[in-house]
Amino acid sequence: MEPLIKHLVGITGHRDHSLLDVSVVGALYDLVGAVQVKALEIFRFRDELYVRPRVWVQDGRVVSSEETLGTDHGGELISDFPSLLACISEHINSAEETTAEGEFVLWLPVWLNDKVTSCLQITNLTPYSTHTRDVIEGILGVYRNYQSLLDYSERDSLTGLLNRKTFDEKFSKMVSGAPVEEEQSDQVETERRHHADVQEQWLAVVDIDHFKRVNDQFGHLYGDEVLILVANLLRLSFRTQDRVFRFGGEEFVILLRSTTREDAHKIFERFRCNVEKHDFPQVGQVTVSLGFVSINQSETPVVILGHADQALYYAKANGRNRVCNYEELVSSGSLQNQIVQAPVEFFFDSPLGPEE
Repeated sequence: MEPLIKHLVGITGHRDHSLLDVSVVGALYDLVGAVQVKALEIFRFRDELYVRPRVWVQDGRVVSSEETLGTDHGGELISDFPSLLACISEHINSAEETTAEGEFVLWLPVWLNDKVTSCLQITNLTPYSTHTRDVIEGILGVYRNYQSLLDYSERDSLTGLLNRKTFDEKFSKMVSGAPVEEEQSDQVETERRHHADVQEQWLAVVDIDHFKRVNDQFGHLYGDEVLILVANLLRLSFRTQDRVFRFGGEEFVILLRSTTREDAHKIFERFRCNVEKHDFPQVGQVTVSLGFVSINQSETPVVILGHADQALYYAKANGRNRVCNYEELVSSGSLQNQIVQAPVEFFFDSPLGPEE
């Protein structure tokens, strides 16, 4: 009983989805004696459901996608996992299957308001006893309730992306020099990692071109659909350890981790092309402009965001549907290197906790 209570205290002590996932996976791994536990993200794109891991057990240690920067999980079709797909299609709480290797896999979709955006996968070498299932169901109930609370405070209700308040908190920690664990992978994606080049963190601001025209011509329902589809394209275009936020209106922000300027430009350009090629229902073609900048820890969050905004404004003023880097614009003389007091504010919790 004491280990269970200790884990429950740890689970409910977090105000961050990633840390919550780590605590839940660690609790299930310790208490159930499983050989593998994973927290998976489930998302829809072009009428297909995809699944990708957020947290899992590796070499006896719980790791997250934020740590394994050399591992790129773009997502797999959920149809590759028929038991999970049947579980979601039939709107049931769990499904159990036995693999060809004789392992027992338990799928546990996390239902929130009749929607499922995450799932737990537990793999064991022996069948699950009644006592084990009771422990799992208890932890799942706590996880579901606490995830619902975090979703309400951290995520944008329309797109499901992280919201502006969450960006303020995570970006300020990044700029302040809060340590980020990195784990090298044997198989490294060459576009993301070049050992001879300097790896940096990048901030990008994305704006949907002529979005007001979409709302005026087609109505706000189609405008909302455009926002949702662009959010889905963002999910597919970036790794889980990168962070994507809806900043407000038709503007999004991306925190891209550990890559070179050249590769960052390629990654952002690929996203821009994905949007340009996508057929938006009723609306047709939609394009985006993007400005990005290196995250320099000697500068304040407001200055860094202001520089990304400058690059974005340059992109929009010079044809739209393009990607511009602040440092390259300054180097070429297209922009002046100056401190910009961007119209942004960063909000922090007071020592007494968040205001009601």
